[in-house]
Amino acid sequence: MEKVQYTKQDFYYDLPEERIAQTPATPRDSSRLLVYDRNTKEIKDKIFRDIENELQAGDLLVVNNTKVIPARMYAKTAHGGAVEILLLKRKDLKIWEVLMRPGKKGKIGAKMTVSDELSFEVKDITESGERIVEFSYEGAFEDVLSRVGTMPLPPYIKEKLEEQSRYNTVYSKVDGSAAAPTAGLHFTDGLIARLKAKGVEFAEVLLHVGLGTFRPVSEEIITDHKMHSEYYEISEEAAEKINKAKREGRRVIAVGTTSVRTLESVADENGFVRACHGDTEIFLYPPYKMKCVDALVTNFHLPESTLIMLVACLTGREEILNVYKYAVGKGYRFFSFGDATFIV
Repeated sequence: MEKVQYTKQDFYYDLPEERIAQTPATPRDSSRLLVYDRNTKEIKDKIFRDIENELQAGDLLVVNNTKVIPARMYAKTAHGGAVEILLLKRKDLKIWEVLMRPGKKGKIGAKMTVSDELSFEVKDITESGERIVEFSYEGAFEDVLSRVGTMPLPPYIKEKLEEQSRYNTVYSKVDGSAAAPTAGLHFTDGLIARLKAKGVEFAEVLLHVGLGTFRPVSEEIITDHKMHSEYYEISEEAAEKINKAKREGRRVIAVGTTSVRTLESVADENGFVRACHGDTEIFLYPPYKMKCVDALVTNFHLPESTLIMLVACLTGREEILNVYKYAVGKGYRFFSFGDATFIV
C-alpha cells in the first residue's frame, strides 16, 4: 500500500522547458491524446479527434461552460505607480476580489485608474492577501472590460496569443473565469456534432476558474494546503442527465478537473448530484475515491500541483507519474495549450 500522508514532492516529475506548449494546436482537435486504461495499464497514443473511437453511445461528457474574461488589467496609483490586477471573483455589481501586484500599493482606501472609463478604490484586504475593490464606470462592466482588459494567460506561456478566442472553449457561455478549463479547448463544433450523432451525450455545468485551481502548493504536507473557493452551478437539466446516466450504469466522463471538482463537491455516496449553486473549496488527492466521475479527459498538469493530485485519485500516485514520464519521453506537449489525456 502507498502511504497516505503525502508531501508535495511526492507529486514531482521532471519536465524539460521545451515540453511546455506556447501556442494552441491548429485545428483544436489536432492535438495529441494519450489514452490510459486503469485496468489494463495500457497506454495508446492518439490524436484528439480519435476520442470519437474511444467513446461509446450512452457515455455522458460533463463540460464546464464558463467563459474566460479579459481579467488582467494595468492601473496607475494616485502617485503614478504601476499596478497589475487580476479579477478573481465578482462579489457584487461593482465589487470584485482581485489579485494585485505589487500588493504593497493596495492599501485600504487607495484609489487607482485603469483608463479614462475605469477606476477603482481598495475597500478591504482578505486573509490571504487579495484585495476587495469597488470599480467606477459608466455602462456595462463587460463592455468596459473588453476594451481595457487582456486575457490572463498563465505565466509559463511567453508567446502572445494571436486569437483571444483560442483561450476559450467552443461551448463557453457564462462570463466569469480568470483561466480556461483547458481540457475543453480540444473540442471543435464538428467533433461535438459527430459525438452527438454517435449517441454520446453532453451535460453542461459551471465552475468559474479562479486562483484556487492554479495556486501552487506551498505547504510541505499536502493536507495543510488550503484551496481558494470557486463558484459553481449545476442546473436541473444537468443534474437530471447525470443522475440518469448513473442509474443506468453509463459512464460519466468529466471534461477537465473543474468539472470533476463541481461534480464531486455535490455528489452523494452513490454518485448522484442535485441542482444547486455555491462556492467550493474541495481539494481532491489520494486516497480519495471518485463518487460521480467514472473517467476523465484532462491536460497534463504542473509538477506538485493540486491538479496532478486530483488526477492521481483516479490512477494512484505512482501510476500517474509513470504516465507522465512516458508522455515526456514521447514528446507530448504540456499544460494549458498542451495535449490531452483520457483516463478510462
